[in-house]
Amino acid sequence: MSDDEVHRVCTRFHHAIELIGARWTGAILRALFTGHHQYSLIKQAVPGLSDTMLAQRLRTLEAEDLVVRRVLPETPVRVEYELTPKGRELAPVLDAVVAWSHRWVPLPEADTGTGTDTAPDPAGRTAAED
Repeated sequence: MSDDEVHRVCTRFHHAIELIGARWTGAILRALFTGHHQYSLIKQAVPGLSDTMLAQRLRTLEAEDLVVRRVLPETPVRVEYELTPKGRELAPVLDAVVAWSHRWVPLPEADTGTGTDTAPDPAGRTAAED
């Protein structure tokens, strides 16, 4: 493999990691995978996420063709965000991060009530179901 080929692969990898690893992006994608398609529901699902940051991240995900924004002609008008096929292909990536985090990342002291992490993964399963 030439240096040019290695550089191209690294550039793609770097872009992908920067895209899905940007602060809040993983949590927003997870919210979408678990059925939160309206702006307010995504915001509720991600504690601490500001309106400005959510709007910015959703625009980025749209620009990268991971999410599509749909305006539903209802009264009042409703906007939903849906993963594109490209975005849905991130499911195994997010599943792997969830599995890794369950194995290696301890819960903060305040969250260790039962010792069982039952947060759903991107496919909607819980750790207890795995």
